[in-house]
Amino acid sequence: MKIVIVGGVAGGASAAARLRRLDESAEIILFERGEYISYANCGLPYYIGGEIREKSALTLQTPESFRARLNVDVRTLQEVTAIHPSEKAITIENLKTRETYRESYDVLLLSPGAAPFIPGGITGADNPRVFTLRNIPDTYRIKAFIEHEAPKRAVVAGGGYIGVEMAENLRRLGLDVTLVEMADQVIAPLDFDMAAELHRHIEQNGVRLLLNTGVREIMPQADGSLIIGLSAGDIPADLLIMSVGVTPESGLAKDAGLAVNQRGCIVVNEHMQTSAPHIYAVGDAVEVRDFVTGQKGFIPLAGPANKQGRIAADNIAGIPSTFGGTQGSAILKVFDMTAAATGVNEKTAKRLGLD
Repeated sequence: MKIVIVGGVAGGASAAARLRRLDESAEIILFERGEYISYANCGLPYYIGGEIREKSALTLQTPESFRARLNVDVRTLQEVTAIHPSEKAITIENLKTRETYRESYDVLLLSPGAAPFIPGGITGADNPRVFTLRNIPDTYRIKAFIEHEAPKRAVVAGGGYIGVEMAENLRRLGLDVTLVEMADQVIAPLDFDMAAELHRHIEQNGVRLLLNTGVREIMPQADGSLIIGLSAGDIPADLLIMSVGVTPESGLAKDAGLAVNQRGCIVVNEHMQTSAPHIYAVGDAVEVRDFVTGQKGFIPLAGPANKQGRIAADNIAGIPSTFGGTQGSAILKVFDMTAAATGVNEKTAKRLGLD
Protein backbone atom coordinates (compact mmCIF):
# COMPACT_ATOMS: atom_id res chain seq x y z
CA MET A 1 0.00 0.00 0.00
CA LYS A 2 1.21 3.49 -0.88
CA ILE A 3 0.27 6.21 1.60
CA VAL A 4 0.91 9.88 0.89
CA ILE A 5 0.81 12.40 3.76
CA VAL A 6 0.53 16.14 3.16
CA GLY A 7 1.96 18.13 6.09
CA GLY A 8 3.98 17.08 9.10
CA VAL A 9 4.09 18.52 12.65
CA ALA A 10 1.52 17.01 15.07
CA GLY A 11 -1.05 15.21 12.88
CA GLY A 12 0.97 14.16 9.85
CA ALA A 13 4.11 13.10 11.73
CA SER A 14 2.09 11.12 14.30
CA ALA A 15 0.21 9.34 11.52
CA ALA A 16 3.44 8.46 9.68
CA ALA A 17 5.05 7.04 12.84
CA ARG A 18 1.96 5.00 13.73
CA LEU A 19 1.56 3.70 10.17
CA ARG A 20 5.13 2.43 10.11
CA ARG A 21 4.64 0.61 13.41
CA LEU A 22 1.50 -1.06 12.03
CA ASP A 23 2.82 -1.90 8.56
CA GLU A 24 6.52 -2.48 7.88
CA SER A 25 6.02 -2.92 4.13
CA ALA A 26 3.87 0.15 3.36
CA GLU A 27 5.35 2.86 1.15
CA ILE A 28 4.95 6.12 3.10
CA ILE A 29 5.73 9.51 1.56
CA LEU A 30 5.45 12.71 3.63
CA PHE A 31 5.38 16.07 1.85
CA GLU A 32 6.16 19.27 3.77
CA ARG A 33 6.40 22.67 2.09
CA GLY A 34 8.65 23.96 4.89
CA GLU A 35 11.98 22.67 6.16
CA TYR A 36 10.70 21.23 9.45
CA ILE A 37 8.42 18.23 9.83
CA SER A 38 8.09 17.89 13.61
CA TYR A 39 8.56 20.69 16.10
CA ALA A 40 7.24 21.93 19.43
CA ASN A 41 4.84 24.79 18.63
CA CYS A 42 4.37 25.52 22.31
CA GLY A 43 8.08 26.25 22.73
CA LEU A 44 8.36 28.92 20.03
CA PRO A 45 7.64 31.99 22.22
CA TYR A 46 10.10 30.69 24.82
CA TYR A 47 12.92 30.46 22.28
CA ILE A 48 12.27 34.09 21.36
CA GLY A 49 12.32 35.02 25.07
CA GLY A 50 15.52 33.08 25.73
CA GLU A 51 14.10 30.53 28.16
CA ILE A 52 14.76 27.85 25.53
CA ARG A 53 18.33 28.51 24.41
CA GLU A 54 19.10 25.82 21.83
CA LYS A 55 17.46 25.63 18.40
CA SER A 56 17.70 21.84 18.59
CA ALA A 57 15.28 21.84 21.54
CA LEU A 58 12.48 22.97 19.21
CA THR A 59 12.72 20.09 16.73
CA LEU A 60 11.32 16.73 17.83
CA GLN A 61 12.34 14.89 14.66
CA THR A 62 14.40 15.95 11.66
CA PRO A 63 13.70 14.71 8.12
CA GLU A 64 16.91 12.66 8.40
CA SER A 65 15.97 11.01 11.70
CA PHE A 66 12.47 10.29 10.40
CA ARG A 67 13.90 8.55 7.34
CA ALA A 68 16.46 6.59 9.36
CA ARG A 69 14.16 5.48 12.18
CA LEU A 70 10.90 4.92 10.31
CA ASN A 71 11.84 4.44 6.64
CA VAL A 72 9.52 7.30 5.62
CA ASP A 73 10.26 9.11 2.35
CA VAL A 74 10.32 12.69 3.67
CA ARG A 75 10.24 15.42 1.02
CA THR A 76 10.67 18.90 2.48
CA LEU A 77 10.39 22.19 0.57
CA GLN A 78 7.89 20.47 -1.73
CA GLU A 79 4.37 21.88 -1.82
CA VAL A 80 1.33 19.88 -2.87
CA THR A 81 -0.60 22.22 -5.16
CA ALA A 82 -3.54 20.03 -6.27
CA ILE A 83 -5.37 16.81 -5.41
CA HIS A 84 -6.98 14.69 -8.12
CA PRO A 85 -9.31 12.31 -6.19
CA SER A 86 -10.68 10.49 -9.24
CA GLU A 87 -7.13 9.67 -10.36
CA LYS A 88 -5.77 9.07 -6.84
CA ALA A 89 -2.92 11.46 -7.55
CA ILE A 90 -1.50 14.78 -6.38
CA THR A 91 0.52 17.52 -8.07
CA ILE A 92 3.64 18.76 -6.29
CA GLU A 93 5.91 21.76 -6.83
CA ASN A 94 9.52 21.43 -5.74
CA LEU A 95 10.13 24.82 -4.12
CA LYS A 96 13.90 24.55 -4.67
CA THR A 97 13.86 23.76 -8.41
CA ARG A 98 10.33 25.04 -9.27
CA GLU A 99 9.70 21.78 -11.10
CA THR A 100 6.25 20.18 -10.85
CA TYR A 101 5.41 16.49 -10.92
CA ARG A 102 2.68 14.04 -9.97
CA GLU A 103 2.60 11.32 -7.34
CA SER A 104 0.00 8.56 -7.14
CA TYR A 105 -1.40 7.15 -3.90
CA ASP A 106 -3.61 4.39 -2.57
CA VAL A 107 -4.53 6.45 0.49
CA LEU A 108 -4.01 10.18 1.03
CA LEU A 109 -3.82 11.83 4.46
CA LEU A 110 -4.11 15.63 4.77
CA SER A 111 -2.54 17.48 7.69
CA PRO A 112 -2.26 21.07 6.40
CA GLY A 113 -2.81 22.80 9.76
CA ALA A 114 -4.07 26.34 10.26
CA ALA A 115 -2.66 29.71 9.25
CA PRO A 116 -2.55 32.91 11.33
CA PHE A 117 -5.62 35.03 10.70
CA ILE A 118 -5.11 38.67 9.73
CA PRO A 119 -8.41 40.60 9.81
CA GLY A 120 -9.24 42.29 6.54
CA GLY A 121 -9.24 46.04 6.28
CA ILE A 122 -6.22 46.70 8.53
CA THR A 123 -4.01 49.05 6.51
CA GLY A 124 -0.30 48.54 6.99
CA ALA A 125 -0.56 44.88 8.02
CA ASP A 126 2.14 44.03 5.44
CA ASN A 127 4.74 46.21 7.20
CA PRO A 128 8.03 44.33 7.88
CA ARG A 129 7.70 45.19 11.57
CA VAL A 130 4.43 43.22 11.76
CA PHE A 131 4.87 39.52 12.58
CA THR A 132 2.80 36.38 13.05
CA LEU A 133 4.03 33.27 14.84
CA ARG A 134 3.15 29.89 13.39
CA ASN A 135 6.36 27.94 12.77
CA ILE A 136 10.13 27.84 13.27
CA PRO A 137 11.01 30.27 10.41
CA ASP A 138 8.57 32.81 11.93
CA THR A 139 10.34 32.32 15.28
CA TYR A 140 13.78 32.94 13.78
CA ARG A 141 12.54 36.08 11.99
CA ILE A 142 11.15 37.59 15.19
CA LYS A 143 14.24 36.71 17.21
CA ALA A 144 16.58 38.10 14.52
CA PHE A 145 14.58 41.34 14.34
CA ILE A 146 14.82 41.80 18.12
CA GLU A 147 18.57 41.08 18.13
CA HIS A 148 19.40 43.37 15.19
CA GLU A 149 16.91 46.23 15.63
CA ALA A 150 16.81 46.35 19.48
CA PRO A 151 13.13 47.39 19.67
CA LYS A 152 11.97 48.98 22.91
CA ARG A 153 8.17 48.93 22.51
CA ALA A 154 6.03 45.98 21.43
CA VAL A 155 2.32 45.55 20.88
CA VAL A 156 0.77 42.09 20.89
CA ALA A 157 -2.68 41.90 19.31
CA GLY A 158 -4.66 38.96 20.64
CA GLY A 159 -4.98 37.53 24.14
CA GLY A 160 -5.07 33.84 23.24
CA TYR A 161 -2.40 31.28 24.13
CA ILE A 162 0.30 32.53 21.75
CA GLY A 163 -0.48 36.20 22.39
CA VAL A 164 -0.19 35.90 26.16
CA GLU A 165 2.99 33.81 25.91
CA MET A 166 4.53 36.30 23.48
CA ALA A 167 3.67 39.20 25.80
CA GLU A 168 5.42 37.40 28.66
CA ASN A 169 8.52 36.60 26.63
CA LEU A 170 8.87 40.08 25.11
CA ARG A 171 8.56 41.52 28.61
CA ARG A 172 11.21 39.05 29.77
CA LEU A 173 13.52 40.59 27.14
CA GLY A 174 12.98 44.01 28.69
CA LEU A 175 10.57 45.47 26.12
CA ASP A 176 7.71 47.81 27.01
CA VAL A 177 4.77 45.52 26.10
CA THR A 178 1.09 46.29 25.46
CA LEU A 179 -1.34 43.38 25.08
CA VAL A 180 -4.49 44.27 23.12
CA GLU A 181 -7.59 42.03 23.12
CA MET A 182 -10.96 42.60 21.38
CA ALA A 183 -12.92 40.65 24.02
CA ASP A 184 -13.37 41.52 27.69
CA GLN A 185 -10.87 38.86 28.78
CA VAL A 186 -7.75 36.95 27.75
CA ILE A 187 -7.75 33.14 27.21
CA ALA A 188 -11.37 32.78 26.04
CA PRO A 189 -11.89 29.18 27.31
CA LEU A 190 -11.49 30.35 30.92
CA ASP A 191 -14.41 31.63 32.97
CA PHE A 192 -14.24 35.42 33.36
CA ASP A 193 -13.54 35.33 37.11
CA MET A 194 -10.54 33.08 36.49
CA ALA A 195 -9.32 35.26 33.61
CA ALA A 196 -9.54 38.27 35.97
CA GLU A 197 -6.80 36.66 38.07
CA LEU A 198 -4.63 36.50 34.96
CA HIS A 199 -5.40 40.13 34.09
CA ARG A 200 -4.13 41.24 37.49
CA HIS A 201 -1.03 39.04 37.27
CA ILE A 202 -0.18 40.17 33.71
CA GLU A 203 -0.37 43.81 34.74
CA GLN A 204 1.62 43.18 37.93
CA ASN A 205 4.41 41.87 35.69
CA GLY A 206 4.61 45.12 33.76
CA VAL A 207 2.45 44.39 30.70
CA ARG A 208 -0.12 47.03 29.79
CA LEU A 209 -3.41 45.25 29.14
CA LEU A 210 -6.07 46.82 26.91
CA LEU A 211 -9.34 44.85 26.73
CA ASN A 212 -12.35 45.48 24.47
CA THR A 213 -9.87 47.02 22.04
CA GLY A 214 -8.73 46.03 18.53
CA VAL A 215 -6.16 47.09 15.94
CA ARG A 216 -7.72 49.15 13.12
CA GLU A 217 -4.63 50.44 11.28
CA ILE A 218 -0.82 50.33 11.32
CA MET A 219 0.93 53.59 10.42
CA PRO A 220 4.68 53.60 9.62
CA GLN A 221 6.67 56.57 10.88
CA ALA A 222 9.68 58.37 9.38
CA ASP A 223 12.06 56.79 11.92
CA GLY A 224 10.87 53.28 10.98
CA SER A 225 8.68 52.83 14.05
CA LEU A 226 4.91 52.29 13.98
CA ILE A 227 1.83 53.98 15.34
CA ILE A 228 -0.78 51.32 16.08
CA GLY A 229 -4.24 52.75 15.59
CA LEU A 230 -6.60 51.11 18.08
CA SER A 231 -10.33 51.43 18.53
CA ALA A 232 -9.44 53.20 21.81
CA GLY A 233 -6.69 55.54 20.63
CA ASP A 234 -3.19 55.29 19.14
CA ILE A 235 -0.01 53.88 20.69
CA PRO A 236 3.60 53.83 19.41
CA ALA A 237 5.46 50.55 18.82
CA ASP A 238 8.66 49.23 17.30
CA LEU A 239 7.08 45.86 16.43
CA LEU A 240 3.63 44.31 16.36
CA ILE A 241 2.80 40.64 16.88
CA MET A 242 -0.56 39.72 15.31
CA SER A 243 -2.01 36.79 17.23
CA VAL A 244 -5.74 37.17 16.77
CA GLY A 245 -6.51 33.58 15.83
CA VAL A 246 -6.04 31.03 13.07
CA THR A 247 -7.98 29.83 10.07
CA PRO A 248 -7.95 26.26 8.66
CA GLU A 249 -5.71 25.71 5.63
CA SER A 250 -8.31 23.80 3.68
CA GLY A 251 -7.87 25.30 0.21
CA LEU A 252 -6.42 22.10 -1.25
CA ALA A 253 -9.33 20.03 0.04
CA LYS A 254 -11.92 22.54 -1.11
CA ASP A 255 -10.42 22.79 -4.60
CA ALA A 256 -10.50 19.00 -4.83
CA GLY A 257 -14.22 18.95 -4.10
CA LEU A 258 -13.97 17.57 -0.56
CA ALA A 259 -16.68 18.69 1.87
CA VAL A 260 -15.83 21.66 4.09
CA ASN A 261 -18.06 23.48 6.56
CA GLN A 262 -18.98 27.18 6.60
CA ARG A 263 -15.85 28.05 8.57
CA GLY A 264 -13.68 26.22 6.04
CA CYS A 265 -12.86 23.20 8.19
CA ILE A 266 -12.55 19.86 6.37
CA VAL A 267 -15.51 17.65 7.27
CA VAL A 268 -14.48 14.20 8.51
CA ASN A 269 -16.28 11.26 10.10
CA GLU A 270 -15.30 9.56 13.37
CA HIS A 271 -12.66 7.52 11.46
CA MET A 272 -11.08 10.80 10.17
CA GLN A 273 -12.27 10.05 6.61
CA THR A 274 -13.23 12.97 4.39
CA SER A 275 -16.11 12.90 1.90
CA ALA A 276 -13.73 10.91 -0.36
CA PRO A 277 -13.28 7.52 1.39
CA HIS A 278 -9.63 7.11 0.33
CA ILE A 279 -8.70 10.56 1.70
CA TYR A 280 -8.27 11.20 5.42
CA ALA A 281 -7.68 14.51 7.21
CA VAL A 282 -6.40 15.35 10.69
CA GLY A 283 -5.26 18.27 12.82
CA ASP A 284 -6.07 21.97 12.90
CA ALA A 285 -7.77 21.98 9.49
CA VAL A 286 -10.59 19.56 10.39
CA GLU A 287 -13.99 19.96 11.98
CA VAL A 288 -14.18 18.26 15.39
CA ARG A 289 -16.96 17.27 17.75
CA ASP A 290 -17.04 18.90 21.17
CA PHE A 291 -17.02 16.03 23.68
CA VAL A 292 -19.23 17.90 26.16
CA THR A 293 -21.84 19.52 23.93
CA GLY A 294 -21.79 17.17 20.95
CA GLN A 295 -21.64 20.18 18.63
CA LYS A 296 -19.23 20.47 15.72
CA GLY A 297 -16.50 23.07 16.06
CA PHE A 298 -12.94 24.25 15.45
CA ILE A 299 -10.47 23.52 18.26
CA PRO A 300 -6.91 23.80 16.87
CA LEU A 301 -4.71 22.14 19.51
CA ALA A 302 -1.75 19.77 19.24
CA GLY A 303 -3.20 17.12 21.57
CA PRO A 304 -6.25 16.29 19.43
CA ALA A 305 -4.10 16.50 16.26
CA ASN A 306 -1.70 13.85 17.60
CA LYS A 307 -4.58 11.60 18.57
CA GLN A 308 -6.33 12.06 15.22
CA GLY A 309 -3.12 11.18 13.38
CA ARG A 310 -2.88 7.87 15.22
CA ILE A 311 -6.59 7.12 14.72
CA ALA A 312 -6.38 7.80 10.98
CA ALA A 313 -3.32 5.54 10.78
CA ASP A 314 -5.20 2.75 12.56
CA ASN A 315 -8.07 2.92 10.08
CA ILE A 316 -5.74 3.08 7.06
CA ALA A 317 -4.03 -0.06 8.38
CA GLY A 318 -7.38 -1.85 8.79
CA ILE A 319 -7.80 -1.42 12.55
CA PRO A 320 -11.24 0.07 13.38
CA SER A 321 -10.62 3.17 15.49
CA THR A 322 -12.76 6.21 16.24
CA PHE A 323 -12.20 9.76 17.46
CA GLY A 324 -14.70 10.52 20.20
CA GLY A 325 -14.30 14.28 20.14
CA THR A 326 -12.22 16.75 22.11
CA GLN A 327 -12.61 18.53 25.44
CA GLY A 328 -10.27 21.32 24.34
CA SER A 329 -7.88 20.66 27.22
CA ALA A 330 -5.09 23.23 27.31
CA ILE A 331 -2.55 24.58 29.76
CA LEU A 332 -0.18 27.52 29.63
CA LYS A 333 2.31 29.44 31.74
CA VAL A 334 1.59 33.12 32.38
CA PHE A 335 4.64 34.56 34.14
CA ASP A 336 4.48 32.83 37.57
CA MET A 337 0.96 31.46 37.16
CA THR A 338 -0.35 28.38 35.40
CA ALA A 339 -3.72 28.54 33.64
CA ALA A 340 -5.54 25.46 32.43
CA ALA A 341 -8.98 24.69 31.05
CA THR A 342 -10.93 21.68 29.87
CA GLY A 343 -14.49 21.27 28.68
CA VAL A 344 -16.92 24.19 28.29
CA ASN A 345 -16.89 27.34 30.37
CA GLU A 346 -19.85 28.86 32.21
CA LYS A 347 -20.66 31.30 29.41
CA THR A 348 -20.93 28.46 26.86
CA ALA A 349 -22.95 26.25 29.22
CA LYS A 350 -25.48 29.03 29.83
CA ARG A 351 -25.78 29.78 26.12
CA LEU A 352 -26.50 26.12 25.39
CA GLY A 353 -28.83 25.63 28.36
CA LEU A 354 -26.56 23.11 30.08
CA ASP A 355 -26.99 22.73 33.84
